[in-house]
Amino acid sequence: MGAVLGLVALLGVGIAGVYAVSAFLAPRGVVQVRPFLSGARAREHAMSRFHVRWYAVTLIFLAFDMEMIFMYPWAVVVADLGPMAVVEMFLFLGLLLVGVLYAWREGAFRWA
Repeated sequence: MGAVLGLVALLGVGIAGVYAVSAFLAPRGVVQVRPFLSGARAREHAMSRFHVRWYAVTLIFLAFDMEMIFMYPWAVVVADLGPMAVVEMFLFLGLLLVGVLYAWREGAFRWA
């Protein structure tokens, strides 16, 4: 019990120390520097609207991202699970292919 209380006390001292260093090193007054976007000044507001086609591109990216998230662990255990795991992965990829074909038909891959 004493070790736990000592650890909690050490944690409290560490947090107080971080706040003290931050208060000591923080700039005083109002900072007049504007945020930068990749080294250049922002030309539009952060809450500006995007064209609707970028939402379809985002969904396609997420579909491929989810594919990779599921394929890496699957590749590790596929030898242990056998042929049924291969069938399940092809069904999953087929479902994703249906989504990509739908996006293609709707024009999500047209950039102009």
